[in-house]
Amino acid sequence: MELAVVGNSEFVTGFRLAGVKKIFEVNNGELEPTVEKILEDREVGILIMHGDDLNELPEMLRYTISDSVEPTVVTLGGSGESSNLREKIKQSVGVDLWK
Repeated sequence: MELAVVGNSEFVTGFRLAGVKKIFEVNNGELEPTVEKILEDREVGILIMHGDDLNELPEMLRYTISDSVEPTVVTLGGSGESSNLREKIKQSVGVDLWK
C-alpha cells in the first residue's frame, strides 16, 4: 500500500520533499476527477488532502470518502470540520489502537 497526496503545489511540496511518490498536484477544476481516480487506485492505502479541498468536493463524493476504508482519507489543515485521525485508524484497522 502506498501513500498518496493531492492538493495545490504549496500543500504537496513538503510531501514531495519527504519522498512520497504518489503526488497529485491539482489546480481549480482538477480536484474532483483526480480524487475519484485515486479512490479507484488499489495501490493507494492512505490519501492525504487539505481539509479545505475536501469541503470543495461534491456532497456525494465527500460521503464516499467518509465511508472509505481503503484508501483511508486523512485531511490536514483547513478551516472546516477536522478529521479525527484516531477514528480513521479505528475504521481502517478495526480496533482502537489507543486502548
